[in-house]
Amino acid sequence: MSEPRFSNALFADLYELTMAQAYWQHGWQAEATFSMFFREYPPDRGYLVYAGLEDLLNYLDEFRFEERDIEYLRASARFDDAFLDWLTDLRFTGSVRSMTEGEIFFANEPVVEVTGPIIEAQLVETYLMNQINLQTTLATKAARVMHAGRGRQMVEFAARRTQGTDAANKLARVTYLTGFAGTSNVQAAAMYGIPPVGTMAHSFITSFPSEREAFEAYVDSFPDSTTLLVDTYDTIQGTRNAIEVGLALQQRGHRLRSIRLDSGDLLALSLECRRMLDDAGLNYVDILASGGLDEYDVQALVDVGAPIAGFGVGTKLGVSADAPWTDCAYKLVEFDGRPVLKLSTGKETLAGRKQVWRVPDVSQFGLDVIVPADEVPPAADAIPLLHDVVRDGKRVGASPTLAELRQRFAESFARLPEPLKALRSPASYEVGISSTQRELQRQVRDEVVARELG
Repeated sequence: MSEPRFSNALFADLYELTMAQAYWQHGWQAEATFSMFFREYPPDRGYLVYAGLEDLLNYLDEFRFEERDIEYLRASARFDDAFLDWLTDLRFTGSVRSMTEGEIFFANEPVVEVTGPIIEAQLVETYLMNQINLQTTLATKAARVMHAGRGRQMVEFAARRTQGTDAANKLARVTYLTGFAGTSNVQAAAMYGIPPVGTMAHSFITSFPSEREAFEAYVDSFPDSTTLLVDTYDTIQGTRNAIEVGLALQQRGHRLRSIRLDSGDLLALSLECRRMLDDAGLNYVDILASGGLDEYDVQALVDVGAPIAGFGVGTKLGVSADAPWTDCAYKLVEFDGRPVLKLSTGKETLAGRKQVWRVPDVSQFGLDVIVPADEVPPAADAIPLLHDVVRDGKRVGASPTLAELRQRFAESFARLPEPLKALRSPASYEVGISSTQRELQRQVRDEVVARELG
């Protein structure tokens, strides 16, 4: 029996809807601005990579409560019938300012600001946070893996162990955005135009009477694109079999592409396998490695000169194993033209609509400054990071292609100072708050204290 199909408008925490009814019943529908930001870094991160905007834009384009959604809400006996009738005609009519996907950003910087009637801006919170939090977490992990490889080819192998199919597809997209060569996930490859990449499983080899026969069958089917998995029984013997098959393939006018190591001491095995391949005249055959790797494993192998041309990275990347969650937030910063904030201990928010300006230092980032949205740039060469992407419910311009975002990320990452890229205990980057923003903060804080605590 198939599950009922509900719209993404219903992907909301219950309190979004209960607040919406209370707003509506009390005529509380003035314009509001909400700001999304990440309060602090996950462990050993010195930067974050923004991702997920395209899914947010598609969601806003299609935002509407369908008949089945309304039927479900009505059956809950929690909501006013007139409010539910009003919801059927609700569309997103607000505006969004956002960083560009692939942009490097830092803690407490607003990455998205949503402005519109408060019910609209409130209801999109859960979906917005879900998509941007997930994809930013995974993109940041992927950027670290790419950096650790120092130019080695990276392929994403995580689909089977991510937290669901949606996460697997989004992972494939953001890994390609951050420089990966391809994905094993064929659906994601088709969806996003990413090169599909794959070798073979141990099951293929164990299904044949011998490893050699399995290798011969596979190269017969794929004579110009084969990577042989050599560790099913014994990696050294597997490499001998791969060499024999590779030499026979060469005699037929084709070339074995690579062998893959998936277990054992990858440094020692790669050195020995490289020697064996070279001695056999197969110096063109690459060695790939996989098997529970993350950026720390990749860096360790690269640093000692392991002759590994590329890595298949799966589980630990796909769930961002060392940092699977972030402290992201989506907070009201302005209502009906009035800047607002919260004063919760350790969670005070920056009042008002904002802009983030990046001031370059020659060829790299210099400092970022958070300012009120209408404040002038802090320097002549400062670059604004928040841009209009939706205005009055309509997209502003065409979205960049994934190839364009990939290039944008590469350029941005190249300008990120090297100490911030360290995989452990990275340096801190300066994010300033303008004097105007500080004064606004003081004024609003004083007003709140006098009104609520005085």
